[in-house]
Amino acid sequence: MLTDHDIYLFKEGTHARLYEKFGCHLGERDGAAGAHFSVWAPNAQRVSAIGDWNGWNQDAHPLAARADGSGIWEGFVPGVEHGQAYKYFIDSRFGGYSVDKADPFAFFAEAPPRTGSRAWNLDYDWGDAAWMASRRGANALDAPMSIYEMHLGSWRRVPEDANRSLSYREIALPLAEYVSEMGFTHVELMPVTEHPFYGSWGYQTTGYYAPTARYGDPEDFMYLVDILHQRGIGVILDWVPSHFPSDEHGLGYFDGTALYEHADPKQGFHPEWKSAIFNYGRNEVRGFLVSSALYWLDRYHVDGLRVDGVASMLYLDYGRKEGEWVPNQYGGRENIEAVEFLRVLNQAVYRDHPDVQTMAEESTSWPMVSRPVYLGGLGFGMKWNMGWMHDTLKYMSQDSIHRKYHHDQLTFSIWYAFFENFALPLSHDEVVYGKGSLINKMPGDAWRQFANLRLLFGYMWGHPGKKLLFMGGEFGQRREWAHEGSLEWHVLQHPDHEGMRRWVADLNRLYRSEPALYQVDFDQSGFEWVDCNDSEQSVLTFLRKPRGGGGAVLVVCNFTPVPRTNYIVGVPTGGYWKELANSDATLYGGSGMGNLGGVEAAPVATHGRFHSLALTLPPLSVLMFKQEAAAHG
Repeated sequence: MLTDHDIYLFKEGTHARLYEKFGCHLGERDGAAGAHFSVWAPNAQRVSAIGDWNGWNQDAHPLAARADGSGIWEGFVPGVEHGQAYKYFIDSRFGGYSVDKADPFAFFAEAPPRTGSRAWNLDYDWGDAAWMASRRGANALDAPMSIYEMHLGSWRRVPEDANRSLSYREIALPLAEYVSEMGFTHVELMPVTEHPFYGSWGYQTTGYYAPTARYGDPEDFMYLVDILHQRGIGVILDWVPSHFPSDEHGLGYFDGTALYEHADPKQGFHPEWKSAIFNYGRNEVRGFLVSSALYWLDRYHVDGLRVDGVASMLYLDYGRKEGEWVPNQYGGRENIEAVEFLRVLNQAVYRDHPDVQTMAEESTSWPMVSRPVYLGGLGFGMKWNMGWMHDTLKYMSQDSIHRKYHHDQLTFSIWYAFFENFALPLSHDEVVYGKGSLINKMPGDAWRQFANLRLLFGYMWGHPGKKLLFMGGEFGQRREWAHEGSLEWHVLQHPDHEGMRRWVADLNRLYRSEPALYQVDFDQSGFEWVDCNDSEQSVLTFLRKPRGGGGAVLVVCNFTPVPRTNYIVGVPTGGYWKELANSDATLYGGSGMGNLGGVEAAPVATHGRFHSLALTLPPLSVLMFKQEAAAHG
């Protein structure tokens, strides 16, 4: 039941656990089993709970409006049972509008295309206590973070059973085993929040508290998270507070008025996505969204939230032409209410779950996205580095003969690499809508394409920033991602695809074993150029350094198919430098050139350092070296 204190916090916009009070909660009253319903509909003149138990009769179980002016309707309805479908019948005070609405706070929904909510008790016995007790270290900013982004419905399908998707429970063990074998630290799931249109991939959310029924019930999804945790794998959810679809059963025009969205289409309608934009200035809406974020962390043990479409939230003119948007109170284009919402959101998350991360998909130069609110930032833990992604893919798509004219597309990222806590994303967005797969973005014949993609991954894993790779990229899937089919697992029978998969797995193992590659991702002290100016030969050399300075890793990238012998690279210390990784090894499908396991540094000053290595650079390759304490005779 809602208390006076709940109402106060609800009106103030600071209630962070609204899901405990709103929606449908099964229980007993006066010895009768049923459910207590609460829904916010301030402009309704009549609200009733309709569902399986009363034949969807609008008159059978009316709810009562609270007398405190909160706009909340509530009441206990006997006879409601676990699993039964229901909605709210809402009769508006305006314009003769009446509608059946799904519950904004429903814990579960009917499987699409049905649109009802389901009365549900969340009841699951977790087995991930060890992970939860220690996950702060795994989710920390100085931890290795290699994220496998995936879409649950198209990772692996069952062709002999009408090509259906795997359920949450069916996918749990195979996914955990595969991600473990590949060495990824985290899985990021494209939105699992309930959505009516499968082709939106979850980004058009209607159920902000309900995992989609397409793959099972809430406990099934908990099982998936639990199994991943038991294997030491973190779980990040895509979460979409930037917009919502206009489906009649959803949040839009909820009580006959623009309740969750702005009434003015210049503020409340997204022209690119044809969806509604939340009214972040409304306290009750802020509470709804913050409570949703915390719900997934509280009840589903999720380790992080990747917040979708942050740029669209920050700018009032996003996707709009002149005259199609309303300036803020100061005449600017910044959405002040959205900025405040994001700050409140991040403060609430880190207050209650300091061992998780929030990540912003933010594509502009908005300052301090991943800096604390008390310093004037938005308060995110990390930000996707969209600039690095665009520049790097543009560079890699060039034929190697032209790359020397575009060398700055590689070096520019370091100029701003430490302004934010960046994650480097090669996400689903880069392999859809005719953009082609990663392997097909690479120029040249098949051998060069695979060599280029291995080089891209090696460069990415060496570059400062956490890593994110969309499923299928790890084995060089040829076909652009399609949500209606499975990944092309059959190509792993071919040596070049299997070699790519093995390269990514070995990269992840190396990455996790070398603190230099992850410990200081967000500070200049973790990175040092050796030579960023060899554009003529399209070679980049740099050092990654851990805390304390010792144990640096040298990264050498040759972005042309020309092998280079006796290539001199300055290093900070003498001794034997072991070759930790070579993307041209035959194991990965390469030509087998290399440095016979390592190179002894010569006392020859180069690149401002007193020692240097004379290296063999294989074609289209990345090499990594680390100095060993004792020289090898």
